[in-house]
Order: sequence, then structure tokens, then C-alpha cells
Amino acid sequence: LLDYQLNQLAISLLTNQTRTVGIMVPEFISFFFPKVIIGAQEVLAEAGYNVVICHSNESYETEVNNAKALLASRVDGLIVSHTKETRNFDHFRVFQRKGVPVVFFNRVCEDMNVSKVTVDDYDGAFKAVEHLIQTGRRRIAHLAGPDSLPNSRSRLNGYRDALRQYGIPEEPELVISYDLTLEKANIYVNHLLNLPQPPDALFAINDPTAIEALDVIKARGLRIPDDIAIVGFSNDPISAHIEPGLTTIGQPVSEIGQEAANLLMEQLLDKEGNKPPRTVVLGTQLIVRGSTVRNPDNRV
Repeated sequence: LLDYQLNQLAISLLTNQTRTVGIMVPEFISFFFPKVIIGAQEVLAEAGYNVVICHSNESYETEVNNAKALLASRVDGLIVSHTKETRNFDHFRVFQRKGVPVVFFNRVCEDMNVSKVTVDDYDGAFKAVEHLIQTGRRRIAHLAGPDSLPNSRSRLNGYRDALRQYGIPEEPELVISYDLTLEKANIYVNHLLNLPQPPDALFAINDPTAIEALDVIKARGLRIPDDIAIVGFSNDPISAHIEPGLTTIGQPVSEIGQEAANLLMEQLLDKEGNKPPRTVVLGTQLIVRGSTVRNPDNRV
């Protein structure tokens, strides 16, 4: 009646629970991380948990500070995808030592024994490159992510194995790892197009990279897919609305968030510590559009 509110701090001190979960993501530029957060929030809200969201802006230093802030706020659990700069994971190991469960998604720390949610990046990349080969492409370039990210390495391995399976030699000049900034993507696409023998296809680490490549290629007066075909990864909503539409690897983004939240709830409810951490690997699908096949709706 008198605008009375429960003192959450007092309650958390009594129960040793804040009913709050931290979610840390490296960027908000792409649609991917906001959509994962929405999926996670649905599950956590239903279980009676509030969410604190921290954005690291791809900065390791910011990520460490965010982790300290969440720890000081006594979150009950943490869902995280780390930055491209992160090599040292001690700021996450502190949560483990204090008995706060951690779940990684998308970008995971392979050295920590915690629950993880990923998609089958290797299989998705293999399908992408196999599709390019089956449409007659032989000089397939790959704009890869940083070596520090396990999903970048998995996609690179999928690319390599698809070439190997179809007897196409890998050409080192066609593989470029880069820092995921669109400025660098622009530079490297131009570099690939300026090669004495330019590629006839490009498999990009993600859709923003592929869309940047598509813009560069069109600006140079080349025809897509006739002169060069492009495949992305993630099925960003914009990929269906550009011209030509972008062939891409779809992944169940909301489900990644839901699974991460479910794995965290599993750990939070396991008071005896009997349940070992689990890794959930979700499938991907090839979505064919005009950047690789003319009239994709009419293809056999």
C-alpha cells in the first residue's frame, strides 16, 4: 500500500540466492546474440529468475570487468559467449571455484569442465562447401574467423575436409583468417578478387562477412552467382532480403539460448552436485538462395 518493496539483498543473504543469472555476450552487431538472449530469458523467466546482460564489445578487458561485476552482484549462474580476444579464462574459473555454475554457448572454452551449447559448425561448413562443389565451383575461398575461436577452427576444418573428399587441393592463398571486422572483410575480399586466378566461390565465416563480400563483388561489376558464388553462415534475417538472396547455413538460434538456460537450470537444481556438465550440439541446415544458384526455387 505504501509502495512497499521486498528487500532483495536481505532475502538473498538469508537464502544465499539472488534468483539472478548473468548473460555475457561479445557483441550486439549481428542478430545472433540478442536472439540467443531472448531464448534464454524465456526459460529463465519461467523458472523465476531475473537476467543481467553484459556486453563486452569484443574486448577481453571489458569481459574481465563484467565478470567481476557479476560476481560482486552474487549472480546464481552465468551463461557466456567469450570475446575473440579471450585466451585466458581465469575470470570464469573464479565462478566455478565459488560454486557458481557456468554454461558456455557458441564460443566455448574447451579447457573448462562446464556445460556447453554449440551447433555442429564442422558439418555446417562441410555442407556449405559441398554445395559449392556440386554447383561446379573449384577455386573456393574461405574467409575464416580468428584461430582463437573453436567454432572458427571447426568451420575451417569442415571447409578443408569437403575439398579433400572431392579431390580438390587446398590452396593456402584462398584461406584468410581475420578479426571479424567488416573493414578487414572488405580489404580481404578485394585482395582475393585481385589474385591472378581469383576464386569462383567464397565460403564466409558468417553472414555479415558474406553480405560485405556480396556488396564488394557487385560494386566491381561481377555477377553473382555466375562469376562468383557466395555462402554465409547463420541465416541472418537480412540474408533472405538482399539481392541476390544469400545462400547460408541456418542454425537454431533461439534454441541455443533455451538449451543454455536449461543446462544452467539443471546445474542450479542439482544441490548435491551429482549431475556432470553436458555438451549439447545442435544441427544446422543448408538454405539455398540466389547467391549460389540461379532460380533456387526451381532447382531439381
